[in-house]
Amino acid sequence: METGTAKRPPGIFIGDAPGLDFLNSIATPVDTPVDWIADGEGLLRWLEQAKLVPGDVIEDMRARAKPGDLDKVADQARKLREWFRDFVRRHKGRPLTIKALAELEPINRLLARDEMFSQILPGPAGKGGPMLQSQRRWNGLAALLLPVAQAMAQLVCAEDFSNIKACEGPSCTLLFADHTRGHARRWCSMAICGNRAKQAAHRQRLKTQQV
Repeated sequence: METGTAKRPPGIFIGDAPGLDFLNSIATPVDTPVDWIADGEGLLRWLEQAKLVPGDVIEDMRARAKPGDLDKVADQARKLREWFRDFVRRHKGRPLTIKALAELEPINRLLARDEMFSQILPGPAGKGGPMLQSQRRWNGLAALLLPVAQAMAQLVCAEDFSNIKACEGPSCTLLFADHTRGHARRWCSMAICGNRAKQAAHRQRLKTQQV
């Protein structure tokens, strides 16, 4: 598995839901598994790529973190990811039940630590009046997990779990929300697993013709 931050390609964001993109922060895009949050620096880079944490906050966290502290937060993020992956895989493909919601206390505990507030700020130049925008107090490195918890909560509350699917690629681990018309999506990406499936089917047809 590739864990060195410098070796990692950009993160994969094909889930059509930030909560699923978080689960897809470990994957096998080609042949070698890649964990984008294997360490603290990887976590910071992934959060910035996912647009879950503003760039100035990332830089501030990076500057004031003591050695090893960010790695500890990344470890917490990986444990949260694998716990939530288990939940999603067990419940995908059908509507969530009240009994299933009772399993989500770890997310509620994280959300209870959030310090969000609203502020009246100027709107975009030349585009109307003031806007009410949500802000967050980033009190400590552990606050990096708060937008992740919010993304998972949004997945639970805003998505129909009937439309959450696992890619049909034989070795693919990616998950996505199927928002296509008719909910016919089968692959994480046609450019990756879709093409592999087409090539495999073509090879099989050639073998059949040769028999």
